[in-house]
Amino acid sequence: MGAATISDGMEVASQAPVNGTSDVLSSSLSVDTSLPLPAMKPRVIYLSAAGFGAKLLALFENGMVQSFINARTLTPPDMRDPKLAAMIARELRKFHEVEIPGSKDSQLWIDLSKFFEKASKLKFDDNEKQEKYQTISFEEVQNEINELKALTDCLDAPVVFSHNDLLSGNLMLNEEEGKLYIIDFEYGSYNYRGFDIGNHFNEYAGYDCDYTLYPSKDEQYHFFRHYLCPNAPEEVPDCDLEALYVEANAFMLASHLCWALWALIQAKMSPIDFDYLSYFFLRYNEYKKQKEDVFSSAKSYLSKSQS
Repeated sequence: MGAATISDGMEVASQAPVNGTSDVLSSSLSVDTSLPLPAMKPRVIYLSAAGFGAKLLALFENGMVQSFINARTLTPPDMRDPKLAAMIARELRKFHEVEIPGSKDSQLWIDLSKFFEKASKLKFDDNEKQEKYQTISFEEVQNEINELKALTDCLDAPVVFSHNDLLSGNLMLNEEEGKLYIIDFEYGSYNYRGFDIGNHFNEYAGYDCDYTLYPSKDEQYHFFRHYLCPNAPEEVPDCDLEALYVEANAFMLASHLCWALWALIQAKMSPIDFDYLSYFFLRYNEYKKQKEDVFSSAKSYLSKSQS
């Protein structure tokens, strides 16, 4: 999530179970970015068995041992390299095909509602922060959430097991072997495919959150071809590319709203020295900047597909 790779242990949305269970806690967007071990174990086991992340060597009641990954962490500019973008797309498709026990319903809008409820009732001791916070129209934010949900509901986006935080820091590359690794699954949950892809595209902005670096339509189509048909990317029909383009960019807006509200909660609760309030406005303003074009494109696509 760009600058907000910073995390802390303050949980806001829902409390993870403390006893071991075979069910995976669905917590795609809980504020606590590090799930307790009992909740993490099942997904690590299944994802490791599917070849993702470090190899799982041993499990204990209060810990686990994983192999060392001999690879370098990607940087934001790496992700737009055509060869690496294709590798990421192919690996992400495989990730989305993994079956994890537990609820397979997306929690996106439930989590976003919880975020909104918490974020809209904050009070800051610092007068400057409180004045800045009070400039936010939460009625407007709620209307934006409702409008975006109504739009995405029309897209019939598939729900898959998603990473939900696929920034460059969670991608590693062994260049000698040509092997790409997706790591760090603490945000993993069943979610809309378009959210995982759109959120990844937002990460092209890098740690400086320069959204002029958001991938172009041509760059996105390159990614989609390798995601949809890894063995024959040039054979993907234009209609499938357009459908995924609309889907990913609609959920890109949802990504901005999620991390914007997350930032407000962090502004109140996090001990970390970071300007989370400004980060809210950065993400929310980018949402508003992109909204008109995304909604226009989606409505045009839906109109054509229904005629």
